Amino acid sequence: MLTDQEKKRYHRHTLLTEFGIEGQERLKTSSVLVIGAGGLGCPALQYLCAAGVGTIGIVDDDIVDLSNLQRQVLYTDQDIGASKALTAAAKLRLQNPLIQINAYETRLSSQNALDLFEQYDLILDGSDNFPTRYLVNDACVMLKKPFVMGSIYKFEAQIAVFNHHNGPTYRCVYPDPPKPGDVPNCSEIGVLGVLPGIVGCYQANEAIKVLTGMGETLSGKLMVLNVFTMESNKLLISLNPSNLEIDVLIDYEAFCNPNSNGMEIKEITATELKQRLDNNEDIQIIDVREANEYELCNMGGELISLGTIPDNADKISKDKTVVVHCHHGMRSANAIMHLTNNEGFTNLLNLKGGIHAWSTEVDPSVSTY
Repeated sequence: MLTDQEKKRYHRHTLLTEFGIEGQERLKTSSVLVIGAGGLGCPALQYLCAAGVGTIGIVDDDIVDLSNLQRQVLYTDQDIGASKALTAAAKLRLQNPLIQINAYETRLSSQNALDLFEQYDLILDGSDNFPTRYLVNDACVMLKKPFVMGSIYKFEAQIAVFNHHNGPTYRCVYPDPPKPGDVPNCSEIGVLGVLPGIVGCYQANEAIKVLTGMGETLSGKLMVLNVFTMESNKLLISLNPSNLEIDVLIDYEAFCNPNSNGMEIKEITATELKQRLDNNEDIQIIDVREANEYELCNMGGELISLGTIPDNADKISKDKTVVVHCHHGMRSANAIMHLTNNEGFTNLLNLKGGIHAWSTEVDPSVSTY
């Protein structure tokens, strides 16, 4: 039952004949777990909170960075360096003190996903990488939980509802992950700041419809949106029944990066690299980003873009320590795997966190874009 205070707060909802008191009561007794309090998670969290979803969980192990503020409008400059999960939870509790907010300062993994998901009715995925999306999908299939997916790329987005009433799953659209490096995330390629806001709102809308049984959801449909041209369309998704038979969670990093052959990529932190350079160690630094990124900021290393690595392996030393880096560390890891597996290199270190970590830990004058 709604209290008098709740009836007043949610009055615009209850005026809707399609929604009414019953719809609001369903939201009050519902729970949503949001994976990632970033570009997609922030707007989704704010609208789910304002709508009166009874319990909201937030899973994120990241901290607020200056480069987040262009699109993650839940945060301000005063939040830089703070936990996203805890900061988002505190602000949402101020926005709506009538609901329960749970913060989990952890990275979603095959070890904790099932325990976390069991506590919630619906999962909203605001992640930005394929291993997490496959993990969310498989855990939801095993627990028979619906999940709302949103993904963004520059000016484009995809939104869908998966595993709703045993409907199509994420694997029905993407049975196999793309090759590593084929689809850069927004930290590598950029994104228009309003796009995740739009998509996060779409996700919140789909979550509310699933929880209340109101309207027509995007189950069995993939909505494709381009905010540059303002064109959109829906693609029908067919269920592959075998995708409902998942009964175990796997190593999703290995699944999405099959060419690694289980190899462990050796890493070096920005602080460790700075110490070794200060000790005048002879270290070659290779930057595998694109030329326009190098012009924005660089550490003075040699630019060999990821796509040109195979043709320029002879420019990389096999006799001394070589540190390979990109923006956050994914492209450089792919470069190291290629050089190790195909060119016989054994002296390569991946800069953990890329030039972003260098800026944060060592040299703030090197701006992060």
